[in-house]
Amino acid sequence: MEKLSKQDSLARRAMEQIRSEITSGRLEPGTMVSAVQLAERIGVSRTPIRDALLQLEQAGMVRIEKNRGATILATTLEDLLEVFQLRLMLEVPAAGQAARARTDEQLRGILDCFEAMGEATEDAEQLLVLDRDLHISIAEASGNGRLQGLLLDLRNLVLTRGVGTTSTARTGRELVDDHAGLVDAIERRDAEAASAEMRRHIKNTAQLLIAQEAGGDPEHGPEWVAEQLAWL
Repeated sequence: MEKLSKQDSLARRAMEQIRSEITSGRLEPGTMVSAVQLAERIGVSRTPIRDALLQLEQAGMVRIEKNRGATILATTLEDLLEVFQLRLMLEVPAAGQAARARTDEQLRGILDCFEAMGEATEDAEQLLVLDRDLHISIAEASGNGRLQGLLLDLRNLVLTRGVGTTSTARTGRELVDDHAGLVDAIERRDAEAASAEMRRHIKNTAQLLIAQEAGGDPEHGPEWVAEQLAWL
């Protein structure tokens, strides 16, 4: 395996730190930050900061302003819809492949994540992390390494809005239960059921989250979301 250069390693560290600052809400949408500010905040030089910002711009989390720095971008309802459309395109077939190809070790990781979710139903922030980890574990079991990075980027776009469906649109227990059929299908190696359960779960989450974030706007209610996802 090719080792990361020191510069690449610093850029990755900087990107992960900045991404964490954004998804946690410490860097809010609309905030302008300079490379100098970020370098001082993270403890690296400006060069890896610039490299990190370029990667975050490609992921849709910031917009680079020439000679000024970068602006933290907000996530719109249309962004959320596109994220869920992409998740359906990627995760539905991946779930089926995971059911077919997963190893016993990978299954253990999926089951461990699911079990941990069941123990974190009262901790919305931790549950969000475990939910992400479960989906990443399923992507890993599909055998496509690049898929994990893509899913992280998509989930981070949602996190920049600082939202989840717990405990507003549904309880933590309801979120956990919504994954039960998916995990069971992967354990049974039922590829068709795994794909169907992933599709149902993502569409259900999309309807709840987008309707919640629309604040009661009837033009962006559950029916509108269902129509936008009907082709997937």
